Amino acid sequence: MTTAAGGRLHALPASGWRRAWPWARRTLVWGFFGLVAWLLVSQARSIDWHEVGDAIAALPPLTLLGAGLLAACSFALYSTYDLLGRHLTGHPLRAGTVMGVTFISYAFNLNLGSLVGGVAFRYRLYSRLGLRNDTITRVLGFSMLTNWIGYLVVAGAAFFFWPLGLPPAWKVDGEELRLLGAALLVLAAVYLLVCAFAHGKRWHVRGHELRTPTLRMALLQFLLSCTNWSLIGGVIWLLLQGQVAYPQVLAVLLVAAVAGVITHVPAGLGVLEAVFVALLAHQVAEAQLLAALLAYRGLYYLLPLLVATLAYFATELRARRGRRARIAHQK
Repeated sequence: MTTAAGGRLHALPASGWRRAWPWARRTLVWGFFGLVAWLLVSQARSIDWHEVGDAIAALPPLTLLGAGLLAACSFALYSTYDLLGRHLTGHPLRAGTVMGVTFISYAFNLNLGSLVGGVAFRYRLYSRLGLRNDTITRVLGFSMLTNWIGYLVVAGAAFFFWPLGLPPAWKVDGEELRLLGAALLVLAAVYLLVCAFAHGKRWHVRGHELRTPTLRMALLQFLLSCTNWSLIGGVIWLLLQGQVAYPQVLAVLLVAAVAGVITHVPAGLGVLEAVFVALLAHQVAEAQLLAALLAYRGLYYLLPLLVATLAYFATELRARRGRRARIAHQK
């Protein structure tokens, strides 16, 4: 390539950029994780963990019971998401089977990340139950859409109507959060309008065909997902024993959820706690805040993971016995 003055410019060949980019990307990713790890370790060293332990022990049993019931309701509700995909695809699996697969996938998704839990477990379990990959993809995609479409409404309402009381040192004010909330609500409204006026329209994304649901189905998505996000916020609010207003707890949870997705840290480990401490430490003692969050992890992450692990191994055992029975019958 030559310049207007006739000089020649030498550029790195495109193939060279393609070879260098993966290494550069890995370096940036590992550098980012290193920075996050350093920040978490630095923060952890400044915490009085004995005080946190005392705060956990001081949580009233009725509070833990109520939080556990809300967590159970949330998991039961989330387990119905794949039933919407069952309705759209018309696959023959029973409702109880679908809810069981969704529960197992959700528990592993929370603790190991979406690629392992939300995607890999669904494909493995559904394929063993006889569903084709294209059907599984449609069910999975619609379930993920349901989860995040409700997020738009709940986060939009929380930021617009009850903007966070941010720490004094932060430069973001309530008006900027209101604008963000309004934008999220507009996106949710656009989705409803598309479903109302273009339902049945087929979209092709990376070789997969997606069909716009009806307005009734979209409203059901909103109802299920908004209720579920609200229940999750209620778990943490109960564990904080009302020290912070519920809308603020919910708003911080929604910020932490996006932060966890962006960082790709399994279970949002440390990210959830860092966001809550950053946004609420000026209102709640740090030890009590961390005690509530650790109790939340136990109730909403670890206990369901234990149940899901047992259910998964039971499912694998039944599938293995079924294969042996079929082989024996063929002989």
